[in-house]
Amino acid sequence: MQILQKRYRKDPNIVSRKIADEVILVTIKRNVADLESIYTLNEVSTRIWELIDGQKTLLQIRDIIVDEFEANPNEVESDLKQFLQKLEGIGGVQIA
Repeated sequence: MQILQKRYRKDPNIVSRKIADEVILVTIKRNVADLESIYTLNEVSTRIWELIDGQKTLLQIRDIIVDEFEANPNEVESDLKQFLQKLEGIGGVQIA
């Protein structure tokens, strides 16, 4: 399956919180926060995180980001793939 056709959902062991102007992701394991696993998201990463819902394909998410940020589709696609790889690496998302 082509990567842009994949759908991802957030892992329930990851919580996000907005603090001031930043969004952070925290890995929760067995009801205890793993303080080694706190990640800060930029504006675009935050929007991607919001859009990951298990329903939208990566292609749909890419197109939304391109429209909202008036960005180059190829750059957004590359950044989106890199961000998803990082999220997969920390266990933040799963293929829906």
